[in-house]
Amino acid sequence: MGLFSKLISKLTNSNEVSLSDWKTLEADLLAADIGPKIVESIINQARLIRGDQAQSALTQVLMKSLSRAPREMNLSVAKPSTFLIVGVNGTGKTTSAAKLAAHFQKKSLTVILGAADTFRAAAVEQLQTWGKRLDILVISGKEASDPAAVAFESAQKARDSHSDILIIDTAGRLHNKSDLMHELEKVKRVVEKITPVNEVLLVIDATTGQNGLIQAQVFSESVAVTGIILTKLDGSAKGGIALSIEATLDIPIKWIATGESIEDIAPFDPERYIEGLLA
Repeated sequence: MGLFSKLISKLTNSNEVSLSDWKTLEADLLAADIGPKIVESIINQARLIRGDQAQSALTQVLMKSLSRAPREMNLSVAKPSTFLIVGVNGTGKTTSAAKLAAHFQKKSLTVILGAADTFRAAAVEQLQTWGKRLDILVISGKEASDPAAVAFESAQKARDSHSDILIIDTAGRLHNKSDLMHELEKVKRVVEKITPVNEVLLVIDATTGQNGLIQAQVFSESVAVTGIILTKLDGSAKGGIALSIEATLDIPIKWIATGESIEDIAPFDPERYIEGLLA
């Protein structure tokens, strides 16, 4: 049942919503990881809705909270189109990089993966394993080697081989460590000496709540995040963080990942997302 289904039913059938109903809705929205400012705005607008137009009116209210920035991936005419995958440890960052690679490979595009999460051997090994399964070249360095050096080599290889897509998995940096954020800026600068960075995609775990919003704010300040990959957005994830991030930062969610399979990634569909909140 969607977050707003009871409200829609009351508005449609009785046109009367009690103070208790509004307080219950407010509590539900906050529990769903929609931030307090956004919740207040939604409820104030919802109070003006009446009658059998409740669902369509509420749909418009929620759609206005979403970003209007383009959701399509920014692909360049000149090869390669380069994507940096950033985020903290445990969000599904490395797996998301592999999923994106598989997605573009299915579109008959040539892909190279850069394993620049050199501080975590498991991340490099994971990406190499996916590379072997998908028959995709993975550029990597020695454990604890300079991430920027791996990123630079990846960019050179993608450019020289005229590959269509370069996807670089960066270290799972703690968003409250300024020195590590500076290092991420360095990785981007080094890559841009070879080829422009088309997208900086931040991977956020949908179950982390408002901490996901904090991550988006800090990463965006450092490397100008262009889009978000939202992981673990399944039946157990409340997913209201999507609305909160877009309404607060105007950063579009471009992809959602719902499982561990390589196929479990899809473009974010805002209409379908809102339908889920209202269903």
